[in-house]
Amino acid sequence: MSAKTRNVWFITGAGRGMGADFARAVLTAGHALVATGRDSERVSKVLGQSHDLLTVKLDVTQGRDAEAAVQAAVERFGRIDVLVNNAASFYAGFFEELTPQQIERQLAASLIGPMNVTRAVLPVMRKQRSGHIISISSSAGLASGFDFVSAYAASKFGLEGWMESLQAEVAPFGIHTTIVNPGFFRTELLTEQSTDYAAPSIEDYAERREAQLEFWKSQNGKQSGDPARLARALITIAGQEPPPRRFIAGADAIATAEQKVADLKAQIEANRDLSTSLAFDEPSAVPKG
Repeated sequence: MSAKTRNVWFITGAGRGMGADFARAVLTAGHALVATGRDSERVSKVLGQSHDLLTVKLDVTQGRDAEAAVQAAVERFGRIDVLVNNAASFYAGFFEELTPQQIERQLAASLIGPMNVTRAVLPVMRKQRSGHIISISSSAGLASGFDFVSAYAASKFGLEGWMESLQAEVAPFGIHTTIVNPGFFRTELLTEQSTDYAAPSIEDYAERREAQLEFWKSQNGKQSGDPARLARALITIAGQEPPPRRFIAGADAIATAEQKVADLKAQIEANRDLSTSLAFDEPSAVPKG
């Protein structure tokens, strides 16, 4: 791989799940990698040793961690070409049963965390006048008309709104942004170590809660998406000129997106006349004479 096509990638949450697959794909493709995680020893154990690899401790909820990790990346490789905001958490449960603290932790990891890391990386990319910021969202960041994911969906909807606005802000510096919306992929997200459930507290939800818990736990290990293939797809879209502003990942995610588009169109048409009747009635010009 030539120096012109060899990029420096920076991946959060690279020690487990989808992040580890992303990291392996980057190294296999011949790029340099800064692999970060809350436990840097775990990251090193998972990814092994390579001249092209730097492992760094990074808790994305801590701004100082992000600044230190970016500094270490620049000291080692001199630049950062692709940032992948992958680290996240999953707090599942009905909104009323999730505690304010659980919701705050969800937003801290999955929304504020990517902001912290991106804030630390942007000065490097602005100086380069180039870069690519990829944020891993979810189908739940596009459409979330189903139970049990209100906190998670709030974090992902927020991530997408921020990324869409950021795109306009950084494009003049030659920096691209991409939102990735994966469907169900066979990762560690639904394992007991990665999912935090709301504690039962409201009887009205009891029957539906039992069904939801049974569904989510039954999905672990049976998701149709192959994270290794998604990782290779990420390498592909990062090499496109220009890269896509959004990548819908998986046939199930495409179905969700298409249904969202159809629902939006239906809602627009249902009240088009009312929606377009809300302007001031400006006085018409009175002809002279």
